[in-house]
Amino acid sequence: MPQVSITELVAGVRAGCVVSFPTDTVPALAALPERAELIFATKQRSQDKPLILMGAKAEDVWDYVVGTEADWQVWQQVAARYWAGALTLVLPASDRVPKAMNPTDPTTIGVRVPQSAIAREILAQTGPLATTSANLSGQPPLETMTEIAAQFPDVLSLQISDVSGIGVPSTVAKWMGSGWVILRQGAVVLEI
Repeated sequence: MPQVSITELVAGVRAGCVVSFPTDTVPALAALPERAELIFATKQRSQDKPLILMGAKAEDVWDYVVGTEADWQVWQQVAARYWAGALTLVLPASDRVPKAMNPTDPTTIGVRVPQSAIAREILAQTGPLATTSANLSGQPPLETMTEIAAQFPDVLSLQISDVSGIGVPSTVAKWMGSGWVILRQGAVVLEI
């Protein structure tokens, strides 16, 4: 597929296509949450590696998680400190999360708000999207939209010259009910 404008990319997402756009970390592959299986197929990704739900702002992802009042206070404090940014929070999933987002453990969902203005502009128009890094599973993340278009000819990629992510994936922290466990150390050091 050709590289497209933001308007065409948003229309592609709404039509059920897999798309790619830059984020603050590495470029993303993205689709509507209910079409998450398309990302697994495109990436040749194992079903036991869940996708991340990315939103334009914290309020966009909170409906996808459930917790106690005490949990919410902790989550919102962490989000206020680190979002928008390169931190993914793995939290208990609400019934709004399609099973296809995390096929082997649908009880949790990773949520993130990127610092990238372009990513947030797209997400503000599409709503939260199922996302992952743009690469074949097990290979390093691709760094340019040209590389992504070459590797994934069926994916709509944003026409942009400067991807400008930091090239390091987000830190992934899982809430364990009484504290955080770091599942992947990335760009952000979570002070826990």
